[in-house]
Amino acid sequence: MSETAFNPVPQHIAIIMDGNGRWAKERHLPRLAGHNAGAKAVERTLKAAQKAGIKILTLYAFSTENWSRPQEEVTGLFKLLEQTLDRYTQDAAKHGLRLLVSGARDPLPPSILAKIDHAVSSTQHNQELTLNLALNYGARQEIVHAVNALLTQGKKQITMQDISAQLYQPQLPDPELIIRTSGEERLSNFLLWQAAYSEFYFTPVLWPDFDEAEFNKALLAYRGRKRRFGGV
Repeated sequence: MSETAFNPVPQHIAIIMDGNGRWAKERHLPRLAGHNAGAKAVERTLKAAQKAGIKILTLYAFSTENWSRPQEEVTGLFKLLEQTLDRYTQDAAKHGLRLLVSGARDPLPPSILAKIDHAVSSTQHNQELTLNLALNYGARQEIVHAVNALLTQGKKQITMQDISAQLYQPQLPDPELIIRTSGEERLSNFLLWQAAYSEFYFTPVLWPDFDEAEFNKALLAYRGRKRRFGGV
């Protein structure tokens, strides 16, 4: 049996989209130019994922730590997000795209929350590809949220299954593959619970330059790994 036979195409891929700022700096452009270029990379990646038969794509769009960035950049990111949500909602039916959002709703702006709720509601029956945006997301915060929900329910003992059921999107399977761009090799508070048995693919490519060819390299690397889940 060949190595690739161990791993079919993953059902769920998660991506830490890193490098927008460095991409802009290398070109002597403002950071928001890097984020705009990164939005185009998202569109390319969605197409590549659908072409490869991926069913779920989780993208780390805005972390709980990103609030510490300059106010101008944060405002620009949310403006770009509003535009992106409008576009995805309009095109969702044509591409079979279902949108989910993972993260704390506070302190997201009301205008963003309204667009999120509309996008999630209007795309809920689409089945080709689920795009899960990790927005105002932190994995430690997600676990604390889950535990507090269980304590509120009066739980005296908490199991792993209990915590999994209280995560932001408990219906989604754990990602088989996590990709991080820009050469960094860490999780940065992303899917700490769900990543227990994920495979990792790190690439030096900055996110705005990420394309179908690089996406397929990650898939090839994944298919060549033997996943034992603690066994032999």
